[in-house]
Amino acid sequence: MSVTDTQATTERELDRAVEELKVGAERWAQLPVADRGALFRKVHASIAGVAEEWATAAAEAKQVAPSAPYAGEEWMTGPYGALESAATYARSYEALAAGRSPVDGLGFGAAPGNRVAVRVLPRTAKEWVLFNGFKAEVWMPPGVTEQRVRSEAGLGAAKVGEHGGVGLVLGAGNISSIAPLDAFYELVAHNRASLVKLNPTFGALLGVYRRALAPLIEAGVVRIVNGDGAVGAYLTQHSGIDKVHITGSAVTHDAIVWGTGEEAERRRAANEPRLRVPITSELGGVAPMIVVPGRWSAADLRFQAEHLVSMRLHNAGHNCIAGQLVVLSADWAQKDAFLAELRRALARMPARDPWYPGTDAKVARANDAHPGAEHLAGRILMEVAPDDPACTDEYFAPVLAWTQLPGEGAQFLRAAVGFANDSLYGTLGANVVVRPRDRRAMGAAFDGAIADLRYGNIAINAWTGVGFLLSGATWGAFPGHTVADVGSGIDVVHNGHLLSEPERSVLTGPFRAFPRSVLHGELSLFPKPPWFSGSRSATDTGRQLTRFAAAPSWGRLVPVLLAAFRA
Repeated sequence: MSVTDTQATTERELDRAVEELKVGAERWAQLPVADRGALFRKVHASIAGVAEEWATAAAEAKQVAPSAPYAGEEWMTGPYGALESAATYARSYEALAAGRSPVDGLGFGAAPGNRVAVRVLPRTAKEWVLFNGFKAEVWMPPGVTEQRVRSEAGLGAAKVGEHGGVGLVLGAGNISSIAPLDAFYELVAHNRASLVKLNPTFGALLGVYRRALAPLIEAGVVRIVNGDGAVGAYLTQHSGIDKVHITGSAVTHDAIVWGTGEEAERRRAANEPRLRVPITSELGGVAPMIVVPGRWSAADLRFQAEHLVSMRLHNAGHNCIAGQLVVLSADWAQKDAFLAELRRALARMPARDPWYPGTDAKVARANDAHPGAEHLAGRILMEVAPDDPACTDEYFAPVLAWTQLPGEGAQFLRAAVGFANDSLYGTLGANVVVRPRDRRAMGAAFDGAIADLRYGNIAINAWTGVGFLLSGATWGAFPGHTVADVGSGIDVVHNGHLLSEPERSVLTGPFRAFPRSVLHGELSLFPKPPWFSGSRSATDTGRQLTRFAAAPSWGRLVPVLLAAFRA
């Protein structure tokens, strides 16, 4: 199947793709590590060559004009994310080829609970400037030593002569870089060739994807096809498929593993999965936004309200990692003032219609369960009790809920962590907003609370969605889910430094934006982060950021900063 082939719609064409991938996987197994790195450098170049076409096609798939402010999201979550990933994998291959570890050059530190933390951001001076005020760590499970981290990093990337056969990647329909990134990880970490079936929402991107991933297609280790549910069902049962990876919903995952209706009930009872091969997954959930009370200025209230609303409204709310439930202190003197700012932020964000299939039904479900919900510029805000359906139903829409728990300081934080762990569905991502002075006052109690938060991605004064774009961070649910109780999914992706069995990624950002950050001794160069829904220069920033990722240099970094300053 060449790069110019049209959509594969018949079983015969799918069979042929699987057979070609079998040959490609065997060929890949014999490829020297240095040559694998060189191939990912070619992938990086081919992505750069179609970056504008990619971003434009992704925007059009979501009924967004390429010049609209929201089009910047498609640059950042499309070609930019893919470029960063390809470059990081290439560097990891190059390190292994030179006899070094992919973690060489990264900082190591201690995390609460006898954990090792691997610093993955900032890695270079350019990253320090670009992500000024941000840092990201990958936390390993308790008891894992630094020596073990170094010795086990690399996964399958350095294993010549072995391969993982042919995998099926069922691509997501909301973020355009997900399917390529999942295929990258299957190949790099597991030496597994991938048949990528696109979600119908991105069917029009088939040609762009094939041009972007042309080096891997020509090497015989990736094939990309369109298709509906029937195509996916055929492939999940295909005798030539050795493993499945899905980004989507737990409902779809369970239908693949167990079937549906009475068949599923019978198979579950007998513990006889319909799926005969292993499956990994990323399945979303209800993401909390925990607001630790403190004495905030009026500017703090406005900025953080817009921050939380942006977590919900990014991509029109169609994100597995979109913040859905704001957790407030019932005893916070500024609770009502903060809620007022939330309402204003929801009402003033630029208009955008939901575009993901099935959104109307989800919004109707939220309305039916909450007749007293507020409607603000087409968005929904509702107060909920700790046992409300909003705690277990991922709306995947511009629906924002809030609840309140008693207490202040460390007492409130402990209660909020317990609520997030025990009452909310999923373990993919959690967000915590806290004034730096209050964090310092809590000391070890704050650190311990973060360690107790059972989520695979945690953001402190940041959004976990930013962590999705960090190629060195991990992306996936908290460890421990099984096919019988899949939650937010099984295993991780991205993980550019190829860490073995990581526990979670923790991202920390600045509480205040520039210039207020300077007055309070914080590091932050941006007056408004470019992923904020109200950013006026997001499209130009995304375009310049992608151009920088294609060929990082100080000269290309300056236009990124100038565009971001116009947000």
